[in-house]
Amino acid sequence: MAVQKPSIPKGTRDFGPVEMAGRNYIFDTVRSVFRKYGYAPIETPSMENLSTLLGKYGEEGDKLLFKILNSGDAFSKVDWNRAKTDEGINSNNLALQVCEKGLRYDLTVPFARFVVQHRNELTFPFKRYQIQPVWRADRPQKGRYREFYQCDVDVIGSRSQLYELELVQIVDDVFAALGVRIVLKINNRKVLSGLAEVSGHPDKLIDITVAIDKIDKIGLEAVKAELLERGLTEQAIQIIEPVLTLQGSNSEKIAAMRPILANSEVGMRGLDELEELFGFIAAASFKQEVEIDLSLARGLNYYTGAIFEVKAKDFQIGSICGGGRYDDLTGIFGLPDTSGVGISFGADRIYDVLSGLNLFPESTACSSDVLFANMDSQGVQYCLPIMTALRQAGCSVELYPDASKLRKQFEYAEKKGIRYLVIAGETEAQQQIINVKDLITGTQEVFQHNDLEALARKISTKS
Repeated sequence: MAVQKPSIPKGTRDFGPVEMAGRNYIFDTVRSVFRKYGYAPIETPSMENLSTLLGKYGEEGDKLLFKILNSGDAFSKVDWNRAKTDEGINSNNLALQVCEKGLRYDLTVPFARFVVQHRNELTFPFKRYQIQPVWRADRPQKGRYREFYQCDVDVIGSRSQLYELELVQIVDDVFAALGVRIVLKINNRKVLSGLAEVSGHPDKLIDITVAIDKIDKIGLEAVKAELLERGLTEQAIQIIEPVLTLQGSNSEKIAAMRPILANSEVGMRGLDELEELFGFIAAASFKQEVEIDLSLARGLNYYTGAIFEVKAKDFQIGSICGGGRYDDLTGIFGLPDTSGVGISFGADRIYDVLSGLNLFPESTACSSDVLFANMDSQGVQYCLPIMTALRQAGCSVELYPDASKLRKQFEYAEKKGIRYLVIAGETEAQQQIINVKDLITGTQEVFQHNDLEALARKISTKS
C-alpha cells in the first residue's frame, strides 16, 4: 500500500495537549457561569434530520449545511422531476431525496426540536446550556472554521426581558472571568422590521437583514450596492443609511429613531423593548461596555426580538458571541407561541483571542506536577507507593518508564514543562528520603518518607 500523506479537511484542526488545556479552561469558565444562573446541561446528536435543519437559517445558511449522503446507491431512486424548478435542478429538493440527515449548523434549532420532543418532561421556563461542536460548509479563513464548538445558553417558555438582562449579565461575567475586554452590541429585529416598513419594503426584511449583517465585513457602500441588487430603491436606501451610521448615547439613539419609525407599530414596539432592556441594564452593575448598534442584524431568519453580538476590543477578529430572541422557533415542530432567547459563545474564536492576548493563566498548563526519575528497580519499588499517595493528595504525577541516564530524564521533564523532578533510587530508599529538584530555580530539597503532606504542598504550588 502506498504511503499516504496525513492531512485533515480544510477548516478543521487538531488540538494537542496544550491547546486542549486552554480549551478546557474556556469550557470550565463558561460552564461555571452558566450554572451560577441556574442553567442545566443537555446534549443533542451531531446529526439531525435534514428536514429539521433546512429552511431555518435563511438562504445563506442553507447553502452552508453539511448534508450526509444516504448509505448505498443514494441516487438510484431520485425523482429528477421533483428536483427541478423553472430555474433548473434545485439543490435542496435534490438533497432531500438523497440525504436524510445533516450535521447540525448551530445548537439553537436542535434545542427547539429537543424542547418540543421532550416537552412533557420539562419544567417551563426551561433553562439549558449546551457545549458541543457544530459544522458549516463555509470558506475557511482566519477565525472562521468548518468545525467549531459553541457554548450555548438559552431559556424557553417566557417573553420576559429579564431573561435578556440575564444573558447580558452572563456575557459580562464570562468575559470578565476570562480577562477579555469586550463591547456587547444590542439591537432588536422589530426595529429592523419597522425600518423595512417605513422604507416602503415590508416584504424585504430578510433581504435587508442579510445585507446589513455584512456591514463589518464589506463596508457601508458595498451593503448599499447589495440592497440595490436585492430590489430596494434609492429612496429606501436613503432612509436606511442614516440609521446604520447613527451615533450618540443609547438613550439618544432610541430617541432619534422614534420619529423615523413613528408610522410603524412593530418598529415602535422594538424601540419600547430596547428602552425597557436598557432600563434593566442601567439598574444593574456591569464591568463591560454595552451599547445599542442599529446596524446589527444577525442574519438568521428565526430572530424576532432583541439580538446580541460581542466583539473583543483588543484583538482583531469577528464576533465571539451572539444570539437573540426567537418567538416561535418551536412552532415549526408543533409547539406554537413558546418564546425563547439565547446566546452562543464561540469557543474557537475566544481561544484565538485569549491566545493572541496571552491571557491563558499558567495554571492551564497541561504538564504533570512532578516526574519521578527511574534510577533503578529498587528505587521504583520505593517510589510507587509515594506516587500513589501524592495522586490521592491531588498531585499530577508520572514515572519515567526506563532506567535511563539522568540527563535524558531531565530533558524529558523540561520539554514537557514539568517543574519538579524526584530523584529516589536505591540509596534514597535505604535512607527513607526523597530528593526533589526544582527545574526552574535549580534548587534541591530533601523530604522524609513520612512527610508526604509537605511534599504534596511543595509540588502542587504553581508559583
